[in-house]
Amino acid sequence: MRYKWGIDLGGTKIEGVILDSHQDNKVINRLRVPTEQNKGYQHILSQIKLLLETLESKSGLTPEKIGMGTPGILDPRNGAMKNSNTQCLMGKMMKKDLEALLNMPFVLSNDANCFAMAEAKMGAVKDLETKPKIVFGVIMGTGVGGGLVVNGEIINGLHGIGGEWGHNVLDPDGIDCYCGKKGCVEQVISGPALEQFYKQKSNKQLSLKEIYTNYKAGNDPIAKETMDHLITNFGKAISVIINILDPEVIVLGGGVNNILEIADCAKEAATPYVFNNEVRTTFLLPKLGDSAGVFGAALLV
Repeated sequence: MRYKWGIDLGGTKIEGVILDSHQDNKVINRLRVPTEQNKGYQHILSQIKLLLETLESKSGLTPEKIGMGTPGILDPRNGAMKNSNTQCLMGKMMKKDLEALLNMPFVLSNDANCFAMAEAKMGAVKDLETKPKIVFGVIMGTGVGGGLVVNGEIINGLHGIGGEWGHNVLDPDGIDCYCGKKGCVEQVISGPALEQFYKQKSNKQLSLKEIYTNYKAGNDPIAKETMDHLITNFGKAISVIINILDPEVIVLGGGVNNILEIADCAKEAATPYVFNNEVRTTFLLPKLGDSAGVFGAALLV
């Protein structure tokens, strides 16, 4: 298949891309439309249809199959969407509905899986001299997610939750999570969780960017405590991934990872919790920015 079509379904935007696999995945065309999730599930389907029709018109091409990254997981057992923070998708037969609406086969995968796939094949990992067998992609932002690529293939797993480290319990006495557990990784080291940690300590509401600025300025001890809290708990959480999967490479994506201290001290932070006397895992920052999701979706087909 020469042309690969991908869609990245986000909470605020839907992006589509056409890649030319014969020219090192060169971008042929790219387009965004608003998601407008407040208008409901059927409207999102209509926006996807509009996006694809516009891409077809602009490119003069017609897709054979479409890859799509989603906020949530397609349950392998029954084909329904689950674990999505875009609530109107929950329980919907999205793959089936899209194929009926557009008369076109779709391949769906979680957006974190698409991030991992794109960085493994087109981004940060591509430039490594030795090609790794196991790549784990981390997204830390409003939520915490992950994707697992082994020998160039996404590992979804039996329940479709492969790579979902954000909902491992990190603090059993911690904050309630929407998933039903307490103290999930997401409730400890996501952006909102870190802002809440700072607020509880200081009685001040600051954005994570402002907290980080104060930390760098060296004049806010609570900001330093917040960053120390992030790095220590990141080390604990990522050690579970290293102990179980032992990936050669971990790519750190998402807004929280713009705090470069995580990449700089990831090995040191994880070492006390890893079942080895050193951590040799390579930690990389991503190269594709917000393009990773839609590129990874195209690489699904």
